[in-house]
Amino acid sequence: MFLDPLATPGFKRTLFNAIVAPRPIGWISTINAHGQTNLAPFSHFNLVSTAPAVVMFSCNTPADRAEKDTIANVRSTGEFVTNLVTWELREAMNLSSFNAPYGVDEFELAGLEKAPSLKVRPPRVKASPASMECKVLRIIEIEPIVEGDTTSHVVLGRVVGVHLDERLVDAHGHFDTLRAEPLTRLDGDRYAISGRTDMLGRPSPRRD
Repeated sequence: MFLDPLATPGFKRTLFNAIVAPRPIGWISTINAHGQTNLAPFSHFNLVSTAPAVVMFSCNTPADRAEKDTIANVRSTGEFVTNLVTWELREAMNLSSFNAPYGVDEFELAGLEKAPSLKVRPPRVKASPASMECKVLRIIEIEPIVEGDTTSHVVLGRVVGVHLDERLVDAHGHFDTLRAEPLTRLDGDRYAISGRTDMLGRPSPRRD
């Protein structure tokens, strides 16, 4: 089966979310110019590089406003924090995705306690075992191609600070991902954590 997204009648765009899965969730906390905080999850999120440490997240423009509150806030302040979503925090994460009016504090909506950041203004989720303070490097706008498309914004941020739960860090400074149980997004409303794992060393060149 071959599908041309632009030429296939009734093409399901949600297919992409089912194929590119599981996806890590960027639980992004921001603050606006008036000091009001915002918290929202984004499943289009990932690590871009480690040296320098750069992460990215992206979102579509909603139908009811010019851009999402998160994008408006990072434009205004140039800062954000990513908070790791664990299996235990899945319900709170889901509550924070509520399409609330601008200025509503999703921390309060989801019953989450804030913790102060050290190098940026937005607070972090205290219950998250890993949070990264970030400074915005660039915001890239992806324009619509055909009717029905929406404008998307990709935010690149340089990591300037990392907060970790010490119980999940070993003596060598490694973070225990499996014990943290990070939540991932699948298709539709389905979420999951890691299942089967394997150790695969990097292949070495053959020496005949």
